Parts: sequence; structure tokens; C-alpha cells
Amino acid sequence: MQQTKNSRAICSNCKYFYITWDRTSPYGCKAMGFKSKTMPYMVTRQISQTDCQSYEVK
Repeated sequence: MQQTKNSRAICSNCKYFYITWDRTSPYGCKAMGFKSKTMPYMVTRQISQTDCQSYEVK
């Protein structure tokens, strides 16, 4: 797993990231099974205090 300094780019380059088309939760992560208002890496970091461990390049 390769991490970059700009973590925001990680989700958009991950094979598990998707756009939900739900206005209240537009971003989703198939690996962790959730949708959110913010990018999934932010939710993961806030809850677990670590970087995403499911990241895989598309």
C-alpha cells in the first residue's frame, strides 16, 4: 500500500471508492461498506486514528 502526502487523492484513486449519487452521503467505500458526506479516508482517520488499510490502486 502506497500512501501519499495528499491523502485526499487516495480515495479517488482507490478501487473501492465510488460516488453514491445520494445528496446526503455522496461518497462511498465498498471495502468498509459505508457512505458519507466527506471522503471515506477522513471518516476512517477520525474513527480509527489511522490511515485507511483497505486502499488499493484502481
